[in-house]
Formats: sequence, structure tokens, C-alpha cells
Amino acid sequence: MIGTVYKSTGSWYTVKSEEGRFYECRIKGKFRIKGIKNTNPVAVGDQVHFEPEVMGDGALGVINTIIDRKNYIIRKSVNLSKQTHIIAANLDRVFLLITLNNPVTHTLFIDRFLVTAEAYDIPVVLLFNKIDSYTEEELSEVKYLAALYRDIGYTCIGISAKTGKNVDKVKALMIGKTAMFSGHSGVGKSTLINELEPGLTIKTAEISQQHLQGQHTTTFAEMFDLGFDARIIDTPGIKGFGIVDMEPDEIGDYFPELFQLKQDCKFNNCIHVDEPKCAVKAALEEGTVSWSRYRSYMQMITGEEETYRFDNYGKK
Repeated sequence: MIGTVYKSTGSWYTVKSEEGRFYECRIKGKFRIKGIKNTNPVAVGDQVHFEPEVMGDGALGVINTIIDRKNYIIRKSVNLSKQTHIIAANLDRVFLLITLNNPVTHTLFIDRFLVTAEAYDIPVVLLFNKIDSYTEEELSEVKYLAALYRDIGYTCIGISAKTGKNVDKVKALMIGKTAMFSGHSGVGKSTLINELEPGLTIKTAEISQQHLQGQHTTTFAEMFDLGFDARIIDTPGIKGFGIVDMEPDEIGDYFPELFQLKQDCKFNNCIHVDEPKCAVKAALEEGTVSWSRYRSYMQMITGEEETYRFDNYGKK
């Protein structure tokens, strides 16, 4: 049988068959270790071949193979530098939720996420959440950040999952698609999903006031069928986003604004560091390329760990 993985707990996988029935599935032991460097050999969104084991109320099954993925979002696993974690697969669109504070979303995190999505040709929409809670000064900072990414070509929407502001715009972009919500813990992913589909009542939690960080409420990635012809994958909050399997000379190709300038560099193998007559460095000095984006790029090509030493807007 063929089905789609709706939930992954690491050992059991909820699979929905083409007939619409859900099965709790395991994977074959050999399949679990054969050539797998990921912490999760099967990801939410995967299409799989599986064999039902028990019929009736307790529908069980065994996953035999994964059907070739059209794309996926992958990152380095926390504390497991040699392993990777596939967050979700076979996506039509990704929504990255961003908050100015409570918790802070830094541009380095945003850029690492965007580079990975570009590498796998997955459209990303940036959702600047909690705009109902910001001061005028903070709102101007959000507008600055949104303008930065909008100029590059990304769709940016200011929303309030709490009040419902502009949630209709998010909904319109989801119709007929399989989408994923991602971001740090506490940015409002579960609250937004509950606003989109109130009947789901996904668990939410308050921000930790001691550390101004979100508390994990989503433990495992899980997909939900929504009532307006859409599927959403809710993911656990992530602190960092290590990029995977990218050579330094290709990372710039996943920064759209750098890729567009590459043809104007003197050398066709320019990596925009110390080379003469570099169009990217010239644009940087002219202010047409963002310093925060360039800093993110430099951290990625040098293999520097994901640290947040600059303020959220990349100002010098």
C-alpha cells in the first residue's frame, strides 16, 4: 500500500493510506540503519510503501520503502554534528514565523533557513508575528526587516496569530498545498494553526519570562488536514539551523541577491571575500546588499558555528 506519513515519533509513524485510513507503522530493522545518516530515516510528509499487519480497530503496518522525495527541509542535528535531521518532506511552501522579541529571531537564523529552502527549491513566506504587541519603534524595526527580505524577493506578511490580523492572507497562500510552519519555540506556530483551524486546539504555552524563550509544546512534527483544502505540518521549535552538505563556493548561489551579481564579478569563481573587482563587495559598499545578509553568508562559507554576535538587523 502507499501512504503519507502524518506523524513521526522516532520509532512509530502515523501513515494515512490513499483510502484515508490511518495506520501506526514501524520500519524494518535493516531499513533503519542501511545507509542512513539522518536521525529520522522517515519524515513527516514522506510518501511510503507499507504493509498492513493488523486490521480492525488497531491498524498497524510496516514501512518498506520511501518514495523519492521532491524536496525536504534538513538541518544539522543538535549535539550530533555528524548526523542530520529532516524536518519535513514533499513541501509546496514553508512559512517561517519571526518575532522581534519574546523570543528574538536573529537574521542569521533566518538566512540559514532560507539558504536551505533555496537549495531544495522550496518557496518561503516570512511571517512577522505578534505585531499587535509591539511599540511604534519596534514596528518600525519590523518594517525595516520585512523590507530587507521583500527587496530580495521573499513574500513578507505582518500578522498577529493572537488577534487574527492578516491570518486570511496566510490562509489564501495555503489553499491546495502542503505547507510547513517553522521557527523558534514561542514564535506562535501552534497559536496560528489554532486560528486557522480552531477545531484542532493544538497545545500552546506561555513564554518563559526568565529567559524570554519559548517553551516546547510541539514534541514531534505532525501534519494536519485542514478544512479549507490544505495540509499543514507543525514542527517543534528549533533553536539553531546548521546547514548541510553545501560547499563554500555554492552557498552564494542560494542568496538570490548575491547570485544575481555573480555574473558581474571579474572572476567566475569569485566567492566575494578578497577577490578584486567583486560586484558583491561593491554592492555592499553602495548599500544595495545588506550587511546582515553578507555577515550570514560569511559565517556559512567559513563554517563558523551559528552564533548571534550581531544585532537583529545587521546594522554596523
